Amino acid sequence: MSPINRPTLAELRAFMAVAEYKSFRRAADMLGVTRSSLSHVMKTLEDTLGTRLLHRTTRSVSLTEAGERLMNNLEPLLNGLNVALENVSGDHNHLIGRLRINGNEGGIRILLASIVPTFMQRYPHVELDLVAEGSLVDIVEAGFDAGIRLAEAVPKDMVAVRLGPEVRFLAVASPDYFARCGTPNVPDDLLQHQCLRQRLPSGKRYRWEFLKHGQETALDVPGMLTLDNLQLTREAAIDGLGIAYLPDSYANESLSNGELVAVLQDWSPTIAGLCLYFPQNRHMPANLRALIDIIREIDAATR
Repeated sequence: MSPINRPTLAELRAFMAVAEYKSFRRAADMLGVTRSSLSHVMKTLEDTLGTRLLHRTTRSVSLTEAGERLMNNLEPLLNGLNVALENVSGDHNHLIGRLRINGNEGGIRILLASIVPTFMQRYPHVELDLVAEGSLVDIVEAGFDAGIRLAEAVPKDMVAVRLGPEVRFLAVASPDYFARCGTPNVPDDLLQHQCLRQRLPSGKRYRWEFLKHGQETALDVPGMLTLDNLQLTREAAIDGLGIAYLPDSYANESLSNGELVAVLQDWSPTIAGLCLYFPQNRHMPANLRALIDIIREIDAATR
């Protein structure tokens, strides 16, 4: 009896990468191979199995019915294999590879200040790739292991790990601005002021939200100047260009030294802060698990 020709584990892992990212380019980047070599591997796999697994066009990749079945059957098996190998690998201090995280500037700053130094000391062979572009990307589609967002903005199908303290958004301006233009006493007074508006990565302007005694207010405030960077917004407020709406972490130093003054503070409750998040239905890489362990250690020590 002739031996059955079976695909290799490397071929199956390559197929799962293509199935997950729906892109030869992103899958090839994740695997560390060229697109042409990955395409050849997929052709070999299809020839071995005697069926087409992928629909290919010049712009997209999708799974055939057979490809969908193979992906659904392989995912729990490969996840179990990864866990088994990690459990017997012994010394986790010798982790290698790359960990890619997408977040806003504030989230990356938290990582750099209190978490990255410990991680680099413990795991010197892991490359950290931190992207602070600010856009709310689909971390799975874009090839990231994890992302950072405010807790309220984490997608429902993701697992969230507390990264920083609670956040309070404050309406602030320079003493000179309030001397010239007066001080708002309720949120609706902002409609008569020059406000420094913020543009979200989606292109929409951010609505300023206030809450007092259960009464919620969300305003599309007026203003001649719109910015998409919190640091620049803070500097514009210090320069007297208008009222800004900033997280307390960006405003506190300037409030302490008198560069800025906060108003409507009784309308500004604290909310859940930033979280690191990642897919719940995917095997967690050992590098990400190690980072989360450090985040939880530091969080427990600072409470």
